[in-house]
Amino acid sequence: MHGTEMPIRHTADCMKASQVLSRIAGKWSVLVIMLLRTHPLRFSELKRGIEGISQRMLTLTLRNLERDGLVTRTVTPSIPPRVDYELTELGHSLAGPIEAVGTWAFRNMARIEAAQARYDAKK
Repeated sequence: MHGTEMPIRHTADCMKASQVLSRIAGKWSVLVIMLLRTHPLRFSELKRGIEGISQRMLTLTLRNLERDGLVTRTVTPSIPPRVDYELTELGHSLAGPIEAVGTWAFRNMARIEAAQARYDAKK
């Protein structure tokens, strides 16, 4: 094996990590996680807090986050039933890094836009 080649297992692990990252780094997932970082919210509160998300997309996003162990869904029997969404311990452990990446993006937005303009000007 040469110095630049990776063992097959490492590549498989990277693929798994890439799949997880693609799910949690999606625009809707990031927004849901950031909204839930301080307290639980109802579906309607999440929908109001995320401009442009459809009811179907919010439902799918919440299901995926719940499946990945990042969000819990609690149904309180009432009329109508109350459903609250909350970050799990795992979800809270992700909120900090997502917030850090968001802060980095805001701080570097002008530099990124300038780089894009320079690149586009070359074409």
